[in-house]
Amino acid sequence: MTAVSVSGVTKVFNQGRADEVTALSDVDLTVGAGEFVSLIGPSGCGKSTLLRLVADLIAPTTGEVVVAGKPAPKARLDQDYGIAFQQAGLFEWRTVRRNVELPLELRGQSRAARRARAEEMLALVGLDEFADHYPAQLSGGMQQRVAIARALAVQPPLLLMDEPFGALDEMTRERLQTELLGICAKTGTSTVFVTHSISEAVFLSARVVVMSPRPGRITATVDIDLPTPRDENVRQSPAFFDAVTTVRKALRAAA
Repeated sequence: MTAVSVSGVTKVFNQGRADEVTALSDVDLTVGAGEFVSLIGPSGCGKSTLLRLVADLIAPTTGEVVVAGKPAPKARLDQDYGIAFQQAGLFEWRTVRRNVELPLELRGQSRAARRARAEEMLALVGLDEFADHYPAQLSGGMQQRVAIARALAVQPPLLLMDEPFGALDEMTRERLQTELLGICAKTGTSTVFVTHSISEAVFLSARVVVMSPRPGRITATVDIDLPTPRDENVRQSPAFFDAVTTVRKALRAAA
């Protein structure tokens, strides 16, 4: 089963105006069920634009985006994906539990069902003891885990992540990378992950998709053949450094 299918997609902003910008040109991308795919490329290459097209936050100028076998607008309405950004985007006046409950509340689920699901998700990300805290009482890494729990609360088959660890220190970032892989393995969730970090992309992914400078095109796809589950030993392995080198060369070739 295919989680995401992007076919012949071009995205032009301000079309027909003097400040017209072609962000993406003729992009094809397929993400399989349960697959973790990272998008990497220079700043401004259209990685986040591509993610937003999959999420139906913007529409393609040409081409087709299919999510979970449906046109992207239908998948958005059916909440077939969860999404997490660089900033956790939590509501400060809601407790951690009620932040996680929010998408369930919008779906009209009962209070008891929302609470049970939120507590299950918080346990999954290791924050069940903080359910009654407020976001301001949590560290940045803990807030990101709450955001991931919220994104997973509706049990989406697809998780879209736009540099969710970009603002974190290196140790927290590496810990959350490992935790994210564990969560995705447990839930069977497909993931599209935007990052600027080559090592992050390699550690997390089954495939790393390399994009060119604007207008963004996919110039290479690097299969990552590393053992699972991935841990600190993987980060220190020759195979990991070889994969990092391969992706770096692909990025240089695309420049």
